[in-house]
Amino acid sequence: MSKAKIALVTGANKGIGYAIAAGLGALGYRVGVGARDEARLGAAVEKLRAAGVDAFGVPLDVTSRRSVIEAAELVELAAGRLDVLVNNAGVSGEMGPGWVQDPTSLDLDVVRTVVETNVLGVIQVTNAMLPLLRRSRSPRIVNVSSAVGSLTRQADPDIDIGPVMAAYAPSKTFLNAVTVQYARQLAGTGVLINAACPGLVATDFTGFHGPRTPEQGAVTAIRLATLPDGGPTGSFFEDGGAIPW
Repeated sequence: MSKAKIALVTGANKGIGYAIAAGLGALGYRVGVGARDEARLGAAVEKLRAAGVDAFGVPLDVTSRRSVIEAAELVELAAGRLDVLVNNAGVSGEMGPGWVQDPTSLDLDVVRTVVETNVLGVIQVTNAMLPLLRRSRSPRIVNVSSAVGSLTRQADPDIDIGPVMAAYAPSKTFLNAVTVQYARQLAGTGVLINAACPGLVATDFTGFHGPRTPEQGAVTAIRLATLPDGGPTGSFFEDGGAIPW
């Protein structure tokens, strides 16, 4: 069994996920690169290896039960355990003009698609990987969320939280709530699970609008993935500290 710590990052073939994988790899982690598109997955693994990262590919569609089970089997064969799981894969759902999802005219299929990936996918992957995480001395789970999931900020008229996103923002609120439930259930087991907000990062997810680079967006997730024993769990963080629920 490898002495290096083992991480799996979902949605890691590009953007923030790739930056998280690269950052953990630079810290000496052996990194499983999870992605749906096998061609892009292969290219990302090659790029990471060229940068000196011990990376291996994990074909993974978080919405497919079969794919998730096969991914867990692959990680077990490749590494025998898992020390870090970063649930990064996510979708925004179809947007209207001005990057708005109007709740008064929202297609429920858009909501279903977003929740399927951003919430149910996280639950499915986490539960499949938990037996491997339990083999770690210091297991860590990071759910990549967003400050738009903060009800406190959304409800404050003095805070500019961006456009109305009636599918995406509530999916992150749901993810945050699920994160707390996992933390409660796993209390005392050594598993630390937290939610991380990367900020507004310029990637294809945002149409390359935003003041932050993927590397900057990865900082909080990497910090939470490498927390010392006894660190926080069931909390929600951005670079500046805790985010109100």
